[in-house]
Amino acid sequence: MLSNIGFPGLILIFVIALIVFGPNKLPEIGRAVGKSMREFKNATNGITDEIKKEIREDDKDEHKN
Repeated sequence: MLSNIGFPGLILIFVIALIVFGPNKLPEIGRAVGKSMREFKNATNGITDEIKKEIREDDKDEHKN
């Protein structure tokens, strides 16, 4: 769905957001969205690292036996 949005679509979304929220609120909203995305990425990386660690530990245990 989001892959079908082109450059003109992004401009339209930005203009609508500018009208709705105003120029003073947009940077604040952008920072909040960026921070949320960063936290989500860090959380998913942490989960991925834990899963990889468990797989490595299981592989080590299988090779010892």
